[in-house]
Amino acid sequence: MRSFLFHLMVLAEITFAGVGCGSRRGSLPKDTDVLHANQERLTQVIIYDIFTPPVAARIYAYTSLASYEAIRFASPGAPSLTARMHGFAPMPLPDTGKAYDFTLAASRAFFTVARKVVFSVDSLADYEQGLMKQYQDALDPATYDRSVRFGDSVGQVVLARANADNYLQTRGKPKFLGSNEPGKWHPTPPDYLDGVEWCWNTMKTLVMDSASQFRPVPPPPFSLDSTSEFFKGVMDVYQTSRSLTEEQKTIALYWDDNSFTMQHAGHLMFGNKKITPGGHWMGITAIACRQSGADAVKTARAYALTATALFEGFISCWDEKYRSSVIRPVSVINEHIDHDWVPLLQTPSFPEYTSAHSTITGAAAVVLTRLFGDQFAFQDTSDLRYIGMQRHFASFLQAADETSISRLYGGIHYRLSVNRGAECGRRIGAFIVQRLYP
Repeated sequence: MRSFLFHLMVLAEITFAGVGCGSRRGSLPKDTDVLHANQERLTQVIIYDIFTPPVAARIYAYTSLASYEAIRFASPGAPSLTARMHGFAPMPLPDTGKAYDFTLAASRAFFTVARKVVFSVDSLADYEQGLMKQYQDALDPATYDRSVRFGDSVGQVVLARANADNYLQTRGKPKFLGSNEPGKWHPTPPDYLDGVEWCWNTMKTLVMDSASQFRPVPPPPFSLDSTSEFFKGVMDVYQTSRSLTEEQKTIALYWDDNSFTMQHAGHLMFGNKKITPGGHWMGITAIACRQSGADAVKTARAYALTATALFEGFISCWDEKYRSSVIRPVSVINEHIDHDWVPLLQTPSFPEYTSAHSTITGAAAVVLTRLFGDQFAFQDTSDLRYIGMQRHFASFLQAADETSISRLYGGIHYRLSVNRGAECGRRIGAFIVQRLYP
């Protein structure tokens, strides 16, 4: 039912305005509304399919890049992004002097990729078929067919790169169960799951030279000595959690973005699906585009650059996580300080150092700041439909800083880890801006 209602919303409620390069016989949605609706449909599928945050970022990156590479020809001089990335073949070019609807082409490219990187293809197909029918009814047949073929060709080039990025090699790997060595990560309560995406650092990067290009300094050595840097960090988490203000609790819950948590009530156990951290920032990107009145090409570029920042951020962060394999606060506190202590947030099932939220949001915020400015105030409603919460921010970097500290408030990261993650993320974002948006 939700899929059907959303389908109706996209096709009936968005503003109609005739735009494009081809001859149109009827009304079509605004180009930007189509791009936003495409992304929203993909987010719904990512939530439904319960992709891990790194995998979700990969999905956003390839689909968004395909969309941009097809629509950029609507703005003469808009540069290719994939031409400045690793591993992409040259993108096809539209025929000179022929009519195209580049929003149609972008949508086709987007879904050509999306159909191959998600599970729930039927939901995508229903939406895509409805959208294609609108364009088919509005465009002359030659322009429609030409635009669809062009979108398909762009999507295939992007898929070729995706098929060679080592993702398939990361599937079916043995489980990572950590170590009983003091200070090393091992599965955490309440569900004691194995480590998520433990070989994600083998993914081929899009822009970075390697997964370890922005490697942080090593974490402090594990120690239960009360004067050690490590133990002081543990006590900081413990003491902070016991004196949280209502505002700090709100911040922690707002930025939780745990794609799948298990809720326990006595013998009852049930799963709760939510937006991923990357999905939250793709939502912020949509807000920035709408609020600024960005045209279709800038909108597509914003999605592509933000998704690239998220993808690279996860690869970089995961490289460090499974190298240092630092124990989570809940394990240290339960085993050595307070057996009954429970963090406000459910601890994600992977090593602690550094904070992934801090890394990816730092990278995304730098990219968005370059696109929309360093004083871009916005009301973040990205999570409103999922958790009924919204917050206001004076800038993207302020939002990223709050995201970062939320992990300390949630009891799942040490302060040092969130600070170093944020630092690495900003460096990654600056590098992407330098390479792709000079």
